[in-house]
Amino acid sequence: MTDDDFDPSAARPLSSARSDVGRVRSVNEDLALARFPLYFVADGMGGHERGDRASRTAIDTLEALLPGSEPVSPAELLEAVRSANTAVCALRDPITGALSGTTLTGLAVVRAESGELLWMVINVGDSRVYRWSGRTLTQLTIDHSVVQELVDAGEITQLEAERHPERNTITRALGAADEVEIDAWLLPYSGAATYLICSDGVTKELGLFDIEKLLSGHGDPDRDLADSIVQAALDAGGRDNVTAIVVESGELAEASALSTERRDHVFEFDDTHPRGSL
Repeated sequence: MTDDDFDPSAARPLSSARSDVGRVRSVNEDLALARFPLYFVADGMGGHERGDRASRTAIDTLEALLPGSEPVSPAELLEAVRSANTAVCALRDPITGALSGTTLTGLAVVRAESGELLWMVINVGDSRVYRWSGRTLTQLTIDHSVVQELVDAGEITQLEAERHPERNTITRALGAADEVEIDAWLLPYSGAATYLICSDGVTKELGLFDIEKLLSGHGDPDRDLADSIVQAALDAGGRDNVTAIVVESGELAEASALSTERRDHVFEFDDTHPRGSL
């Protein structure tokens, strides 16, 4: 299959995105990118302008290196993420050495060497990707955080993790080191599924049951899914910046008119930080 064989009207998923500063923060350091074939959330950190600049730099780098509207190769996507890390590292204060950092989590439509279209999931940090099959909600990504490591080791429970003093300390971020370790894997592109990409401003406020209820269509029928999820997180407290992208692929997307609208916003997250001092 070549690019000439790609039928965007049949293959492109529907997407919606919304980001909000929340009820407590004064600046939004989140940024959402939702345009085919890229769907990513960056949650900046570092305080003041550093988190804002970090998330913007990461997303701008992806857009600059992957500007087209056709699927890219897995290698091209990984190289763009590495370049985004280099660009965020360059934001370090030359005098104090203070870092800027950001999560980068999402998925993209890629084309394998065989020509097959695939979803490629990318994760650095503690933003998340979920897959809703219509019956089951599955968290695809694993948080890169101190508390997740403690949970995995059996040292604390998930409930204890939510109250742990290091619950906002992440172990990977763009900008934290010159070399970034990226979680990446491939999923089939065919078939109907809904994907949610969100910052932890969503998951701090909403449990799995809340998200399932919204994705299964029990929310406001006149509001798009991303808007419904963000609004629910705000109504639950909105203690952090809140960002969500919802991507509906396969039969779900083909049943509706194609949406190519892109919404991205710049937004603040002062207390999430990579391990070490920002």
